[in-house]
Amino acid sequence: MRITDSFPALEHRNFRLFWLGQMVSLIGTWMQNIGQGWLVLELTNSSFLLGLISAVQFLPMMLFSLFAGVIVDRFPKRKLILFTQSSFAVTSFILATLTALKVINYWEILILALINGFLNTIDVPARQSFIIDLVGKKDLMNAIALNSAVFNAARIIGPAIAGILIGKLGYAICFYLNSASFIAVIIGLILITVEGVTPKLKDAKTRIIEDLKDGMTYIKNMPVILHTILMIAVLSTFSMNFNVLVPVFTKNVLHREATGYGLLMSAMGIGALIGALTLASISKRGVKPVYLFAGGIGLGLFQILIGIQNSYTLTAFLLALSGWFMVTFTSSANTTIQINSADEFRGRVMSVYSLVFGGVTPIGSMYAGTLSQRFGPHITFIVSGVIAMAYSFYVLSRYRKIFSA
Repeated sequence: MRITDSFPALEHRNFRLFWLGQMVSLIGTWMQNIGQGWLVLELTNSSFLLGLISAVQFLPMMLFSLFAGVIVDRFPKRKLILFTQSSFAVTSFILATLTALKVINYWEILILALINGFLNTIDVPARQSFIIDLVGKKDLMNAIALNSAVFNAARIIGPAIAGILIGKLGYAICFYLNSASFIAVIIGLILITVEGVTPKLKDAKTRIIEDLKDGMTYIKNMPVILHTILMIAVLSTFSMNFNVLVPVFTKNVLHREATGYGLLMSAMGIGALIGALTLASISKRGVKPVYLFAGGIGLGLFQILIGIQNSYTLTAFLLALSGWFMVTFTSSANTTIQINSADEFRGRVMSVYSLVFGGVTPIGSMYAGTLSQRFGPHITFIVSGVIAMAYSFYVLSRYRKIFSA
């Protein structure tokens, strides 16, 4: 049995190039995420200021995602992604150098996070809507699940490496390695032979608002897309704030240092990786709403369980299960939206997806950071889990009305 029998997206040369480049780059990204979060805590000892970093990083996405979708629908996606990935390499190098020279301050991390936020506003919808151009609709769910798999494999490897390197060599090495890792994805993009879309430059200045309105009207008239997006918005805001909650929980509740934090995030990555590979292996069965609802309910349940205990080992196990159900939910939601989107609206639809998936992070980060500062991460995990379960059950109760429209 060939590997492509289970993972047919890998039969597409362009997707293989993109996927392998992402595999290297994402390990570096997770190393920087872990290093940056722990560095902020060391500099400030404040969960609120840690949440503020995350909020600022996603603020541009919240404000400008809808306009970014119009840009993605007008210009070649490959060239847009080349620009954003190259720029990420530069910002990582700056962060690494400032840290190595021991002149890094909180406000400098804040500014670099904001710059990365603007880059992500274009990068995320461009990458998400580029996948279908690489594999087509038939293998889309498989490709999305494989992307989730490589993302979460990186979540295992990156934090574990970062935890060791921080303890041995400091923070700067993590940021330098992240900067270098973008070379792999840039080479892959250069070798890819499709652009993603033919540029539509006619009336570029006068049609932006009209194009934006057309995209919003299209989403409004597609109940499956609309309600899936709303479900992502709620769970992203209140239940996917692990980058804020886990380091605070690790330090203040479990009383562990950077290595312990890195291993916990790796445990979550293991669960997410298994979930992604499971979803990829059954992708030939098609997109099934049961995956969407099971993912949302399971995510909420295991967050509640994290909040009612204080064992390091049990936390690692529960984070692994949280990762499994989170990736099941997000991959199913992404596929459901793209499969039901017309080609000419996909950039705008995925920009709204980016808005509710990452753009609400400033709200979610401030919610998690503030609630954790006031009541502790225990209570925040429990409240987040209750919200995720409650809204998932609400959408499930309206299943026939939404998915048969």
